[in-house]
Amino acid sequence: MVDSHRTEDHDLSEPLIAAQRPLARTTNEDVRQKNLSTVLQLVHGRGALSRTEIGARTGLTRSTVTALVQELLDLNLVCEASVERTGRAGRPSLGVAAEDRVVALSVSAEPHSVSVALVGLGGAVHSRVRHDLAKPPSPRRFAQVTSSLIDGMRADIDRHYRLVGAGVAVPGLVDRSGTVLLSPSLGWRRENLARRLTDAIGVAVSVGNDTSVGALVETRFGVARDVDNVLYLSGSMNGIGGGLVLDGALVRGTSGFAGEFGHTVVNTSGALCSCGRRGCLQVEVHPAKVLALLGRRRLDEDELDIELGLVRDPVTIAEVARQVDVLSVALTNFVNAFAPQMVVLSGYLGVLLATSRERLAEAVRLHPVGAEGRTVRLERAHMRSHLMQIAPAELAFEPLLDDPVAQAPRN
Repeated sequence: MVDSHRTEDHDLSEPLIAAQRPLARTTNEDVRQKNLSTVLQLVHGRGALSRTEIGARTGLTRSTVTALVQELLDLNLVCEASVERTGRAGRPSLGVAAEDRVVALSVSAEPHSVSVALVGLGGAVHSRVRHDLAKPPSPRRFAQVTSSLIDGMRADIDRHYRLVGAGVAVPGLVDRSGTVLLSPSLGWRRENLARRLTDAIGVAVSVGNDTSVGALVETRFGVARDVDNVLYLSGSMNGIGGGLVLDGALVRGTSGFAGEFGHTVVNTSGALCSCGRRGCLQVEVHPAKVLALLGRRRLDEDELDIELGLVRDPVTIAEVARQVDVLSVALTNFVNAFAPQMVVLSGYLGVLLATSRERLAEAVRLHPVGAEGRTVRLERAHMRSHLMQIAPAELAFEPLLDDPVAQAPRN
């Protein structure tokens, strides 16, 4: 805890109130690195802030904040930026923002497309390209397409930006080494994608499960920002996945496999799942059945919102209601198991929330054990299609955000 009677000339080793717990043998250098990390993460996620607000949010003294900001300025990781004075007249004050010329490549692997975005610190998308595919690509083909898309960006990157690496989001099981152990929708098994893509594009590559990185980004930039305990669930044609943030940290589990909520069995006599079991949540709650009833092959999230808002067909309405009931049972179980402050639904599950908010909210509010003693917020993800543009980049930014001095790009 910071002593309120300390003088303003405190050094960079001053511990943070909210971001750190006391450690037995922490050196001044370790604490300085953590404080630099905290300040950089703060402006990365919150946007431009005044030094006074940085101090208020971290508990650091003014002189300490000034010294930390100066070091980050020297590393070219932050820049001076105007900050509006809320409720006060006059010109904007000079604050600090993440340097968006420090960039990462954000790569999204889908069965029918490969997308690459150039994303700056702070979440700004500078450019984006997409290559549509007739069928799911092999790992080799994926690397070729990705490399070709990035080659088209290289002149702009070399001229204007400082690249830290690339992040790739994959619908499937991904271990800590960047190996895709299984991706049914892509048809990949035991593919060390991080190594293959690093060789292809010549920069460090981090690979993660798409919904896990989606959870991280929704808590950093989206509706769950500033919430410490969040359950994030996303549904698509590829199935259901999720992420769990507890006490502000993404739960990764053994080998990074936490978050496979779609393989929770909700109907033992249900349809066969790709995992070999019957009645998994992701086969019982899936857009394919609803799309077939609507006579559509493919609709994006916003288009499906509109269609379901207008539908009057009783068979379609009954199928949506069935899926909502199954989802409500699963949500009750998840809330009982993890006691989150907020449940965030994304993709197809966000569409179901929009159509049946009262029914799903009632399940989350009334059925969990001890529900009378706690409040669980149920929210739809705010970032929508923007999420997968920036989410993979967070994988590449993580080392820099954790240790700005060691990981700052030198080019």
